[in-house]
Amino acid sequence: MKKILVLCTGNSCRSQIAHGYLQNFAGEKAIVYSAGVETHGVNPQAISVMAEDGIDISHHTSNNVSEYSGIDFDFVITVCDNAKERCPFFPTRAVKFHENFPDPAKATGTPEEIMASFRNVRQQIKDYSQHFTSKNL
Repeated sequence: MKKILVLCTGNSCRSQIAHGYLQNFAGEKAIVYSAGVETHGVNPQAISVMAEDGIDISHHTSNNVSEYSGIDFDFVITVCDNAKERCPFFPTRAVKFHENFPDPAKATGTPEEIMASFRNVRQQIKDYSQHFTSKNL
């Protein structure tokens, strides 16, 4: 079974969404973890937007990358440029991937416009996750 770590700045939105989709698409082929170079708590709108697509991430926690230093990951995926630049060195054989997704937590406007931003980013991450699992697992 493969081990996948998804990294973002605060482990609140993008990495949580990717964690949910990667685990969904990987099924029994992988264990997925997510973490941040900081911890900001799981964003309630990320939980809500994932529930709209039938994936429950309400049980997820916001974890710091240092908590996983003893795990030998097969894949490390950074989902924002900040995490890629600040990611600590892991003594691991992990293959590293990077995709810079927009941060929906920084969206402004009406509540509907903000949720539209979350849905747009969710779809981008969903497409990426589906492609990643079909190609790498």
